[in-house]
Amino acid sequence: MAASPSPPPPSLPHLNKPLTNTTAALFHSSFHRQPSPIRIRARILRCQQFDNGSHNHNQNQNQNHHQQQQQQLQWTVDCVNGSEPIHIILKPTASSGSASATAMQMNTGLKSSKKVCLFYAAEMEALAQRIAAQSDAIELRGINWRKFEDGFPNLSIPNAHGIRGEHVAFLASFSSPGVIFEQLSISYALPKLFISSFTLVLPFFPTGTSERMEDEGDIATAFTLARFLSNIPISRGGPTSVVIYDIHALQERFYFDDNVLPCFESGIPLLKSRLQQLPDSDNVNFFSWQTICYADDGAWKRFHKQLQHFPTIICAKVREGDQRIVRIKEGDPKGRHVVIVDDLVQSGGTLIECQKVLAKHGAKKVSAYVTHGVFPKRSWERFTHDTGGHPDSGLTFFWITDSCPLTVKEVKNKPPFEVLSLASSIAATLQI
Repeated sequence: MAASPSPPPPSLPHLNKPLTNTTAALFHSSFHRQPSPIRIRARILRCQQFDNGSHNHNQNQNQNHHQQQQQQLQWTVDCVNGSEPIHIILKPTASSGSASATAMQMNTGLKSSKKVCLFYAAEMEALAQRIAAQSDAIELRGINWRKFEDGFPNLSIPNAHGIRGEHVAFLASFSSPGVIFEQLSISYALPKLFISSFTLVLPFFPTGTSERMEDEGDIATAFTLARFLSNIPISRGGPTSVVIYDIHALQERFYFDDNVLPCFESGIPLLKSRLQQLPDSDNVNFFSWQTICYADDGAWKRFHKQLQHFPTIICAKVREGDQRIVRIKEGDPKGRHVVIVDDLVQSGGTLIECQKVLAKHGAKKVSAYVTHGVFPKRSWERFTHDTGGHPDSGLTFFWITDSCPLTVKEVKNKPPFEVLSLASSIAATLQI
């Protein structure tokens, strides 16, 4: 007896019928169950619906436009076995889906932010909070800062397993020799916790002014601190990035070994932005009115390329007998608002001498900017506020950044001081 013929395969829905712009369509059929799944590939055309109520002229235009925009897409028809009835699902292939996703990303132009876990020294908490407020991708993490009875640090990193595979940064403040050891201990420990990358943000490099030797036996402690930082362990992502703002001398870059990647940033963009916000910034002669003064040749070499659009005054110390006094080496301050620029201030003696000599030569206003307001022994109290018309008696503004947090607490709301925060700059640097 001849074998009975096998049941005919299920007929597919009519694929020549135009489909709407949907990414999936579900068809229902009551065909017999098949012993195994059937996968059939078909090429279909994406079609668009037209408004039947529009005029014939508009319909012709729409149809012509549709024919120009028509694209062929590869689709997959899956026949899925199961209990009666059989469902035939029409869906795009993986290649089409990935291409669409890629095109969508290109069209939006969005770049995903790198998630960063930011640890911080205790005195840097306020700056850390301002940094985290700049981006949802930055998450603050705490450290247990304790001490044993003998005074040595007793440190721990809570939930150390939770940062595995994460990008990690530590916001440090080497404000005194007493805190350097405990913060170096944290900096050496974090890269060993199987993190993806490690960034040490040290806004102020405190030994930067001790970068050279003048007599045999002098010790360049800038080189010593650079060696400490160069020995931070390598993380899974590679060498540690060390972010420093306005280091005293750019050649100190070469004090670091190849085990770390020093990244030198500047606070000068904050100063330029603040000058643009002053009431006289709308003056057509803005760049003639605002004038930059460098306290010495070193400051000019350090910053003049960032401020090259401003008129320049350069001061210098000259020796007269047993005294060294400040004189104007180049430029004319007469009738101008002169801003003295330097990388840091300690006692402030040089800035005050510059202020007086500028006022003597006719400056209408005198202000100052330094990235790092160190001010040991409350030396900031030497600077008084000029409320208008007396540049020989005080400064109109004294701008500093929050790289030295202890100073920020002392001068807050005390004219002529204004604090320009590094928060947005640091947040952007953490995304590099």
